[in-house]
Amino acid sequence: MSNLPLTPEERAQIEARIGVLETEHRDLDDVIARLAADPTLDQLQLRRLKKKKLLLKDLIARLRDRLIPDIVA
Repeated sequence: MSNLPLTPEERAQIEARIGVLETEHRDLDDVIARLAADPTLDQLQLRRLKKKKLLLKDLIARLRDRLIPDIVA
């Protein structure tokens, strides 16, 4: 990553990507909640979905960090 400020186009692309990832994260949250209520659910599948949700959360956080300019002390 570079220390150069983002162009308006780059900022818009990152914000759009964050929106898509947030939607996917919410959808995954709903799926996990429904599946967790089912006692016959495969626990391995549930763990995989939770791991994917966590990875999405981390990716969203990294992208948000790119939107915040570095402050030189």
